[in-house]
Amino acid sequence: MVTGKSGDRRAGWDEGALEFAALSRVRLDALLQELLGRVDEIMDSQERLRALLDAVVGIGADLDLNSTLDRIVTAACELVGAQYGALGVVGHDGKRLSRFITHGVTADQIAAIGPYPEGHGILGLLIDHPEPLRLTDLAEHPRSYGFPADHPPMKSFLGVPIRTNEYIFGNLYLTEKADGADFTEDDERTVTALAAAAGVVIDNARLYADTERRRRWHEVTAEITQLMLGEFDSQEALQLIVTRAREVSGSLVGAALLRQGDSLVVEVVDGPPEFRNYVGRVIALDQPGLADVLNSDGQVVIENVAALVKESGQLSDAPELERLGRTILAPLPTGSSDTGGLLVVAAAAGVPMTVTPGTDLVRMFANQATLALDRAQAQRDQSVLAVLEDRDRIARDLHDLVIQRLFATGLQLQGMQRMVRPEVQERISRAVEDIDTTIRELRAAIFELHHRPGEISLRADVQDLVAEYAEPLGFRPRLVCTGPLDTAVPATARPQILAAIRESLSNVVRHARASDVLVEVTAGGDEVVARVTDNGIGIADNTRQSGLRNLRERAEALGGAVRLTAHEPHGTVLELRAPLTARTG
Repeated sequence: MVTGKSGDRRAGWDEGALEFAALSRVRLDALLQELLGRVDEIMDSQERLRALLDAVVGIGADLDLNSTLDRIVTAACELVGAQYGALGVVGHDGKRLSRFITHGVTADQIAAIGPYPEGHGILGLLIDHPEPLRLTDLAEHPRSYGFPADHPPMKSFLGVPIRTNEYIFGNLYLTEKADGADFTEDDERTVTALAAAAGVVIDNARLYADTERRRRWHEVTAEITQLMLGEFDSQEALQLIVTRAREVSGSLVGAALLRQGDSLVVEVVDGPPEFRNYVGRVIALDQPGLADVLNSDGQVVIENVAALVKESGQLSDAPELERLGRTILAPLPTGSSDTGGLLVVAAAAGVPMTVTPGTDLVRMFANQATLALDRAQAQRDQSVLAVLEDRDRIARDLHDLVIQRLFATGLQLQGMQRMVRPEVQERISRAVEDIDTTIRELRAAIFELHHRPGEISLRADVQDLVAEYAEPLGFRPRLVCTGPLDTAVPATARPQILAAIRESLSNVVRHARASDVLVEVTAGGDEVVARVTDNGIGIADNTRQSGLRNLRERAEALGGAVRLTAHEPHGTVLELRAPLTARTG
């Protein structure tokens, strides 16, 4: 048994050892707890990093831009546990959102909410200041605009910009973290990392899309070139070019407008049926900015054509234009036909075009349109030239062979008249008259063959005028045209001659009660003669002066005269003569 001071000292040592052991266990437990916490953090970080890597791999699964944007929004929501997410694509003006891709909101909710946001309020704040933004309560921010009716409640918010090639492509918007918690710094860093990877993926997708468009453009160019190598119609070529321009640019509507005088005419439209009704519509060049577009060297882009038309107050005349958004207008270069015009492609409102900014893709199609028009015109000219050459050959053969043989045959018949009996002489005379008539008709046909399509023709105008009176008369008047009417009769005399024939035929309709009318127009020597003969009841003496006043005035205007005589056994002959050097007044 130990007693005294040494026993007390040993008891103190035992108590100290017990206290130290207890303290060591507390510190060890704390250290173990801290270590376990650090391990949990490391595991969480690894799990988050693994999820981030999976998300980066997932968003780059393919190179289609639309599906890529959808996967980016979905991946961002899954990474940080957000109930709702959206990706707003900044427009070319850098101030508004051109697209808005959502996640977590149903189609019925979207329809109930109304149009997608354009970039006001907090969404606009991220556009103006592209930096990460975390908010505990959206409603408390001074830039908050509130939510429209039927919009889901949203409180917590995380916004991160997406950069591609040093410019802002758009912004990621995430709201309503799971369990009502707030977004953390780790959430912000994770989404920022995802946004950086998304920028690279978006760049790759856009480069791929641009490469595909160029490949498609070369295919289309080959298709159009193949068409123009053969025989084709300009309308067919324009339709193909407009259709392909709309397809390659990802537009809703494509159209070709050709210039005619001081206006544009919608020649071809490709798109929904309601837009095809615009074919044939005439657009005046005094529309704001239209003349400037026609005279420009490159294509012109209108970001929102519906808003432009609405501001001009012309939407009531073209309600379909309210469906259109970004529009590109490319002037047709002036070709050999000197037509000019516009090639237009327009996307649906709120839908982006697949045309890379800065490229002249639509202008390339405009060049193709001008080439097609020139090529079609050249083919038409070549066809007309071939027809005219063939007509000249036929005319020479008729004049040099057929007419000469008929003329020789007529002379032979006339020489035989004195050698035969009287009754045979009468038959020979009728045959000679028939030959003379045939020769006159052949000469008229030769003059017709020399007429060029598209040129003004007095002979053709007289034919149309006579055909016009077939219905009022009840029969078709006979017409005989002799001589070079289209070349010898001066242009100043032609309207007066046509008016005189019209007035004569009108008098026959009103007064003559005729069953046969002969219209003769002859150009020969130094004068032109227009003669109208009918077999009607004639014109009474007391009405001749008043009825002939207009005709005499027309003849005097040409430096000629009018003569009215009776036709045996009954009827009237009205004759207008004028010099081929007719004066103008």
